[in-house]
Amino acid sequence: MYGGSLVLRPNTLSPLTFARSTVYNGPGMITLALDTTTATGSVAIRREGRSLAERSGSAQIPHGRRLPGDILHMLDAAGVSLSDVALYAVASGPGAFTGLRIGIATIQGLAFANRRPVLGISALEALAHASTQDAAAFGAMRIAAWMDAARGEVFTSLFAVDTNGALECLEEPAVEAPVAALSRWAPATANQLVFFAGEGALRYSDDIRNALGTRARVNARAPALASTIGELGEAAASRGLAGAPHALRPLYVRRPDAVLARERTRAEASTR
Repeated sequence: MYGGSLVLRPNTLSPLTFARSTVYNGPGMITLALDTTTATGSVAIRREGRSLAERSGSAQIPHGRRLPGDILHMLDAAGVSLSDVALYAVASGPGAFTGLRIGIATIQGLAFANRRPVLGISALEALAHASTQDAAAFGAMRIAAWMDAARGEVFTSLFAVDTNGALECLEEPAVEAPVAALSRWAPATANQLVFFAGEGALRYSDDIRNALGTRARVNARAPALASTIGELGEAAASRGLAGAPHALRPLYVRRPDAVLARERTRAEASTR
């Protein structure tokens, strides 16, 4: 079960139709957002561009056992029905393959059943956006989004942030060893304060400090991302970028183990 507190407000919305070129953070608009890229994950409901409720989950309970039930319970507690939801947003990756598939399939199913548009949002981009205030407090003009990719690796992306909090991606999503990422980023982070966000940054904070010393600040905890994913989804949808549920595609970065295993098998067979 996703834990946390809920803000309860009466439902005053009427059913909505599939819409394009709509201001999705405007009056009467509700967004449902989901993140399953980490073991905890989170779900959020947003109304008129503001977070109505957000809950994080338990890492001990798989996403497949929580969803879609926890979404429906949360909607019910907030006084919101599925027919009220105008837009669905989901973290498209990177992350664990099983979690990604469950999250995306859940949102696709709900959006398809209710004839609503969907947006897939990079979890790394959401992580950077969720960290802009903490980065500003540190004085950093670079935000490094690091998610734990297991196997001694991290999913990474590097962003430049201006004084208004606007982000520019300097390094596209990748998966690699922490030390390799820090080395590759050296030109982009030279003489810069860098704010590191995410579970990967927490896990490999020693590597970060060894490389950057006092120029680095690591987040005290990894933030819940669902509401930020919803916010980014609303902005993108208002620019006409929302699509049909079947068009949603995951951002894997790392190829699935099954694919790698098949390639190894074929390579071994070709040498016999």
